Amino acid sequence: MHQLTATPEPASTNTGAPQPRGKHHWLIALVVVAIVLAVVFGGILPRVKARAELREETDSMAVPTVSVVQPQHTSPAQEVVLPANVQAFNDAPIYARTNGYLKKWYVDIGGHVKAGQLLAEIDTPEVNQQLQQARADLATAEANLHLSQITADRYMGLLKSDSVSKQEADNAAGDYAAKQATVESAQYNVKRLQDLQSFEKIYAPFTGVITARNTDVGALIDSGSSGGTRTELFHIVSPDKLRVYVNVPEIYSRAAKPGLKAELVLNEFPGHPFEGTLVRTANAIDQTSRTLLAEIDVNNSTGQLLSGSYAEVHLKLPSSGSAFLIPVNTLLFRSEGLRVASVNNGQATLIPITIGRDYGVQVEVISGLKGDENIIVNPPDSLVTGEKVRIAPKGSSSSAGAGL
Repeated sequence: MHQLTATPEPASTNTGAPQPRGKHHWLIALVVVAIVLAVVFGGILPRVKARAELREETDSMAVPTVSVVQPQHTSPAQEVVLPANVQAFNDAPIYARTNGYLKKWYVDIGGHVKAGQLLAEIDTPEVNQQLQQARADLATAEANLHLSQITADRYMGLLKSDSVSKQEADNAAGDYAAKQATVESAQYNVKRLQDLQSFEKIYAPFTGVITARNTDVGALIDSGSSGGTRTELFHIVSPDKLRVYVNVPEIYSRAAKPGLKAELVLNEFPGHPFEGTLVRTANAIDQTSRTLLAEIDVNNSTGQLLSGSYAEVHLKLPSSGSAFLIPVNTLLFRSEGLRVASVNNGQATLIPITIGRDYGVQVEVISGLKGDENIIVNPPDSLVTGEKVRIAPKGSSSSAGAGL
């Protein structure tokens, strides 16, 4: 039996045969890569971008937004209103200089008197009797002096003829000198009592108005010379010119100079100020009140103003050109001192300042500022130098409340 041997057939060269498997794998890989890229760009990258935006927004929100104001220059003159007491230019109580009883008075309260006008008379019987006694003592002393002079002259003549001793002549001369001194003493005593008697009549010391009468006919008058209590009989003021005393705070003391004009305002004269001039100051600060006493003279020839009135004095004090005004809500009270915060290139800077006058909603800054700073309104207490800040746009709600 013969074995059949298979003869291999030649490979087919048909062009319609299937493509190689390697090219198919590349197509699949490209599709997978495209899907992966689509997943990455469509899912992961937006999340990364969202996280970056969130981080940026968080960092942006961490930077505080602040409102700012700029310092304002103070005006050349600042008006200061101070309480004041109005007093007459001349103001004097009138007392008695002798003891007795009031005999009569001639002027009552509100009476206008001239200088030297008689106001009252005092009956002084004791002084009158003392004066009579003093005159009698003077007459006695003069008689003794006359006798002593005759004796001394006689002894001097006898001494020339040695009829008396030198000692007797000297005794007579000494007695004459003593009698002369006694006469002079009696004369001075009479003059003293005459002066006391002249005080029976009380005269006005200057032209003015009687504002008080504290006595009446028959009242006991005690001059106080014997240790009693003196009684003020009359009180007189000169209202033609008034003195107005004000206590100027120490911070304004250097600007309160003589010659400064002032206005006096009283409630009983609304809309009608009275002009005055600062004429003098005490040139010393009172240690209790830390104020400078100043006197303002006001002409009152019409008599409208009454002495003793309460008034307000408006002083226009010159101010320094380097002073600025800032709102009080820009101040930072720190342990190292008073500060304000300014914004420069997006960063906060704390500036030490020295304040002057306090106007309530504003304060005067006398040192520390140049005038071109952007001062933060209502700065946070935790603010430090170098901290990043953002300035709120003008017209926003935060900037609108900056002046509150």
